[in-house]
Amino acid sequence: MTEPTAATPTPGLPEPPPIGAAALPPGTFAGTSVLVTGGGTGLGLAIAVEFARLGADLVIASRKREHLEQGEAVLRELGGRVLAVPCDIRDPERIAAAFDTAAEAFGPPGVLVNNAAANFPVPAEDMSPNAWRTVVDITLNGTYFCAREFARRHLEAGTPGSIVNVGASYAWTGGPGFAHSAAAKAGVKNLVETLAVEWGPYGIQVNGLVPGMFPHEDMTADIKGNLDRTQVKDACQPALRVGRLRELGWAATFLASPYARFVSGHTLVVDGANWQRRSLTNPPVVTVREQMGRGPFQP
Repeated sequence: MTEPTAATPTPGLPEPPPIGAAALPPGTFAGTSVLVTGGGTGLGLAIAVEFARLGADLVIASRKREHLEQGEAVLRELGGRVLAVPCDIRDPERIAAAFDTAAEAFGPPGVLVNNAAANFPVPAEDMSPNAWRTVVDITLNGTYFCAREFARRHLEAGTPGSIVNVGASYAWTGGPGFAHSAAAKAGVKNLVETLAVEWGPYGIQVNGLVPGMFPHEDMTADIKGNLDRTQVKDACQPALRVGRLRELGWAATFLASPYARFVSGHTLVVDGANWQRRSLTNPPVVTVREQMGRGPFQP
């Protein structure tokens, strides 16, 4: 009798299906206009791509013309309809104008993805009042202003809709070195839970989506620097690999789809369990200033 042989274990979480595969039926978002803030590059564009693959009409908003042009080119290659709209989400009037433009082109957006944000590393004691205000204004206020504009239009029309707010895991844990962004993202998470209850009776679902490590061309300088200094990136993740951009897009399309109508007020973390990692023995504490290579505080 032949002894059974143990299968060679496959390290980490398996790779996802290939690029172009869909987690939802073809045409799930046909006839639906989807507005993605910060949708011209990076994670916002990755999310927009998966909505486009499922038949959505895409409206991408950004302050930077070059980002809009880049995103528009990528989405047009998929054969869908796309509209690039300049917009500073800190300004409610510009947001209203962007929604007007979107409605004229494709009808009122049925899905809003609040992806635009601002961030950079800085010790809290070194942060200027302007730096604090700018990050909070874009990340938290901008998310709220866009959600408010979306909801008011649906409330007036009596139509359902879906909002997906892109968050960050340090909304739960705190973010040393990123006090401005962490505080703002905590507010974004709270908006998910608050607005889902307020607007649910009117058919508007509100959910959050938190990405883990998804390398892309539009990463901030601090993330790029950390990746460059990490020799074996995958070994630093419990999944033993980083995320593939399409995995984030699939999660966003599910949350906004007809198949998730009873999911509201929920924040979905897509990071291979990385944010839940704990060491059995804590390493020595290294101050944020030391980690950033800064000398003693100078007032």
